[in-house]
Amino acid sequence: MDVTLLGTGAPAGLPRPDCPCAACAAAQGEDARAATALLVDGALLLDLTPGAAFAAARAGHSLGGVRQVLLSHPHDGPAVEVPAGLPQPGRVPDGRELALLTGHRVRAVAMDAPGTGYAVTGPDGQRLLYLPPGGAPAGLEEPAESYDLVLADVVGRPDALAKLRAVGAAGPTTDVVAVHLGHEVPPGRELARRLAAAGARAVPDGTTLAVGGYEDVPDVPRRTLVLGGARSGKSVEAERRLASFPDVLYVATGGSRGGDTEWAARVSAHRERRPGSWRTVETCDLVPLLEDDGPPLLVDCLSLWLTDAMDAVGAWDDAEWADGGERALRDRVRELTQAVRATRRTVVAVSNEVGSGIVPATASGRRYRDELGRLNAAFADECEQVLLVVAGQALVLRD
Repeated sequence: MDVTLLGTGAPAGLPRPDCPCAACAAAQGEDARAATALLVDGALLLDLTPGAAFAAARAGHSLGGVRQVLLSHPHDGPAVEVPAGLPQPGRVPDGRELALLTGHRVRAVAMDAPGTGYAVTGPDGQRLLYLPPGGAPAGLEEPAESYDLVLADVVGRPDALAKLRAVGAAGPTTDVVAVHLGHEVPPGRELARRLAAAGARAVPDGTTLAVGGYEDVPDVPRRTLVLGGARSGKSVEAERRLASFPDVLYVATGGSRGGDTEWAARVSAHRERRPGSWRTVETCDLVPLLEDDGPPLLVDCLSLWLTDAMDAVGAWDDAEWADGGERALRDRVRELTQAVRATRRTVVAVSNEVGSGIVPATASGRRYRDELGRLNAAFADECEQVLLVVAGQALVLRD
């Protein structure tokens, strides 16, 4: 089964008409995208968009053999003219299955937002799933058979991919292609970087995909360190990297700090931003979590872990520091980094980058700065990917 992507963009396309944003200004050449539409084996058209016939011709195909046109979402703009010879577009009721004379079977998948997803099985048994913009499956049976190809709004609804992974509908061999791409993420390298972190990819308009064929998609890094200064966006970047994975365990190393209203507001903001399916544990005891099997870990953050470790060994006092405190802290850091090296879990850790600012005025402040620099360097050595976030922009230090 072959799928030709006549368009891969959001319903308004990319760039959007009359939009002056930086992402739209940069969307040129292969990064310019028409509204998403799929041509399956020349016989099934999923979503009819303006210029579909011309898009098919540019890709070397004709719409003359299309036997069924299905719409996945409401069309908000002016009515789209149906090219001569094409059947009238329609929608399949949720849960119903449509059999085509070409041997394709199409089942409508209920969504949690306006629209319909379509699970298509080809005559050769290959399976694909196409989800509408802004939609995620409303309910999935567990366990589910893995699809060969998933085309979804990975940027807008990463939780849709998490739901598919949770039940096995998207597995290690599933080719995940992002569609409905708009101006929310800068096109080009930044889009590719974000999608790769989710185990997905984007392709240009006009690309033909062989369903079930091998695609060399970058592996999701097992261990990632995200560095950044205060309010740099490092926590948002870390959370975004795991948004398309189910059952994430968020490890908060800062504790509750009873009575501190400003800290409580920070914690609340973080919780509201995270997916509802994630669990949270407040602890600085990271080694047992790293040694256990389980879902991905998001550790936020190592700088607070270091504060707790320095408290435990009396590192703030010069005498205690000299009388075994330094050695005890080195042992704790070594134990942590060894656990990171041996872990089988996916780990994303956040830490502050503090060594580039003003030199602290106190000996204890300078000690903390120095030890955090050493901890970050040791932790980074054990990670496949290291990022530095500056002004909300992620710079890849190791990939």
